[in-house]
Amino acid sequence: MRRDVFQAIADPTRRAILALLAIQAMTPNAIAEHFDSSRQAISKHIKILTECQLVNQEQSGREIHYHFNPQKMKEVDTWVTQFRAQWESRFDQLDELLKNQNHKQS
Repeated sequence: MRRDVFQAIADPTRRAILALLAIQAMTPNAIAEHFDSSRQAISKHIKILTECQLVNQEQSGREIHYHFNPQKMKEVDTWVTQFRAQWESRFDQLDELLKNQNHKQS
């Protein structure tokens, strides 16, 4: 099954893994130490993040280190940006409406 960035970040454990890797590169064991899940479950999450290119892996001797790939998160930012202006406009309209309601009640 081909997953995309949005499916990958939908899971709270994967978001937590990304937050860890945004701070520093880590091995799978180091990542797993931060969770109550099994090592196998964490490996599955890492696999999904790797498939979606949100993390990159780097072999260093016998160890694999995973790195956060901020470039891939730009897809999410680009998508959200499409709606940001619309949301802000609606919030401004709501603020104006609430202000008018408060003035009428005063």
